[in-house]
Amino acid sequence: MVRLQKFLAQAGIASRRASETIILAGHVEVNGRSVTRLGTQVDPAKDVVTVSGKPIQPLSHRYVAVHKPKGVLCTRKDERGRALLGDLLPPDWDLKPVGRLDRDSEGLIFATNDGEFALRMTHPRYNVPKVYTVEVKGKVPQTALTQFTEGVEDAGELLRARKATLVRSTRARSIVRIELTEGKNREVRRLFATQKIKVIRLTRVQIGKIKLGELPPGKWRTLTETEIQTLLRN
Repeated sequence: MVRLQKFLAQAGIASRRASETIILAGHVEVNGRSVTRLGTQVDPAKDVVTVSGKPIQPLSHRYVAVHKPKGVLCTRKDERGRALLGDLLPPDWDLKPVGRLDRDSEGLIFATNDGEFALRMTHPRYNVPKVYTVEVKGKVPQTALTQFTEGVEDAGELLRARKATLVRSTRARSIVRIELTEGKNREVRRLFATQKIKVIRLTRVQIGKIKLGELPPGKWRTLTETEIQTLLRN
């Protein structure tokens, strides 16, 4: 037996919290009867669960790591017909990107049909660290790195890196390693913009303890069970 909201999340309908909203709104039936109580237990092997009249079957969950190339969008659809993350994956899997990397950025991103896993990887309360290497124009002063970890205001939001380390630097170019846990929209680029530093290349190299490694751009691999459990224990 499993709680109804967990069953819906495992079926890829929505995250567990969003599934609770769907239940409370009266959109879910179990064996033909409307259910609005969140504590309801269902047996996936016996009970018939429908959402807005559509039968729901538990999905076999898939978890993949993708090396997103620059120019690819982390959305499900694009009216302009631009390249999408899903174009890199088997189409019948119907996996959703976990979080986002903006179109001009590249590197590691997960895709899954497990809504609960996606929530655990992206919600700020779980503090899953994401690590980026950032190539920028010019020499980066230590004062800028200190500002990144102390926090800066931008567009009414507090932006803050957990760690900011200068990897190497010349007068023309610098490489900085940035670690975040919250991941606001375009946060890394905005951090550098507050210091008037131009980002040339932005690559996410690690999520939790999972590293991009040698995975080529545009390719993907399945996460191992050990890796999945490590991420969930983060």
